[in-house]
Amino acid sequence: MFPPPVNRIRAELMRQDPTFAERVMWDRLRNRKLAGLKFRRQVPIGPFIADFLCKEASLIVEFDGPNHDTAYDQRRDDWLGAQGYRVLRFPNNDVGNRLGWVLERIQSAAGR
Repeated sequence: MFPPPVNRIRAELMRQDPTFAERVMWDRLRNRKLAGLKFRRQVPIGPFIADFLCKEASLIVEFDGPNHDTAYDQRRDDWLGAQGYRVLRFPNNDVGNRLGWVLERIQSAAGR
């Protein structure tokens, strides 16, 4: 049903080649810039890699391009939810068009 667990090398490669949305968001999330929350990027969790993880809030933030498999994403989100994580998903273009709104949603979901 799901792919085998990912390895840390793949996550590192993804950190080295971020999408535009990931670059912009990392600039806003790194070094506790958003409400003092500690985020990590491209973090392996079981068979998946989370775009951004805030462990203290059990929050995963994902940015999706236009060709995303929503059925797969739902199964993935269900699995991550069963592990105790809340998953927020945003289309990549929300970063360019509604960045403030995206940051507010993340902060609210983290309880800050």
